[in-house]
Amino acid sequence: MGARAASPRLTPCGGFAVPHPLYSPVRRDSPLGCLGRALLASSLLLGLALPRPAPAQSGSAQSATSRAAARATTAQPTPSGRLLDPGPAAELALPRVLASSDLALLSRACLQAARADQGPALRALRLHLLAVKPAPQPLAVVLANAEALVNCRAPEDALNVLNRYGPAPGRERRLWFLAQWRAAEAGLNHRVAARALLGLAEGRLANLDGLPLTLQLRRDGSRVSRPALDVLADHLVVLGEDQQAAAALLAARQQGQLGAERLQRAVALLVALPLQQRNQLLETALDQAAAAGAWGLAAELLRDQRALLQAAGAQVDRPSERFLRLSRRIDDAYGEWQLGREAGARQDSLGLARQQQLEQQLRSPRQGGGHAAPLP
Repeated sequence: MGARAASPRLTPCGGFAVPHPLYSPVRRDSPLGCLGRALLASSLLLGLALPRPAPAQSGSAQSATSRAAARATTAQPTPSGRLLDPGPAAELALPRVLASSDLALLSRACLQAARADQGPALRALRLHLLAVKPAPQPLAVVLANAEALVNCRAPEDALNVLNRYGPAPGRERRLWFLAQWRAAEAGLNHRVAARALLGLAEGRLANLDGLPLTLQLRRDGSRVSRPALDVLADHLVVLGEDQQAAAALLAARQQGQLGAERLQRAVALLVALPLQQRNQLLETALDQAAAAGAWGLAAELLRDQRALLQAAGAQVDRPSERFLRLSRRIDDAYGEWQLGREAGARQDSLGLARQQQLEQQLRSPRQGGGHAAPLP
């Protein structure tokens, strides 16, 4: 398998069963922890002030409506006795739906209209959802209302509905921030999405590492998810807050291949960091990739390291030697050929012969001498 081009993006890398004598161990007093703390201390708040939701409803008002909340968010049987499905059905006829205050029914109707791209129906449903449950409502009703509006392709309206409620600390606040993130994500409102995730972090970005966020729900019911920490970094990159995105990635506890990928991405974002510290982060990433047997990622990290040192005018002999040894072990003919091409005339006769052998191996099958070339 050939080595991939160096890239700051997070991409899955395959593993290879190769021994592990390639990388010098990283010392325990690595500056990674100090660096992450320094970045966090200077940039965690970002100027992204946490949202100020409406004042929380009184305890008596919430307790008086808690039972109604549970009823409002429970999918109710339709008049025909069948539970709704997202496909066409008589009970999802628009006039009947618009006469209902059942949020589950309205949400299903929104999904059906969105899948069919029925603009007029979506607009009518959106207006009905904005008025059907006026404030004050318990949190469960507010969340269900916002979810239905997201399904109706009205994420900004969903944010407005959420702002009608002031969540109490604890579980309520976490549920509220998750709903706010989902609405902001659907509307590509990266600033509000980042604020919501920072609220979920509760002052410790590492808290987001074990929180999976659903980015897509497939038709078969399966989910596409990513850790909230990586999603936060994505939002911050879009906002141009590269240093804060790197701080989030460095706050992660995960090691192994995922940890190495995050370090690789952080190095690509921290362009203002001194060369020595960026290089140390890459060494840490190499150690983690090697420990996980992620040799494709290790080759990519060595390419990044060579490019980093070359751009700074530093010596690249050591990463070049390590890359060459790894390329031969994982049968990366293209990577080895590229390194030999850079060496050029400096190679000895054995090196030039090896370069010709690699060129023959990499020849297009349709070129002269290739296995798919037409016969004379």
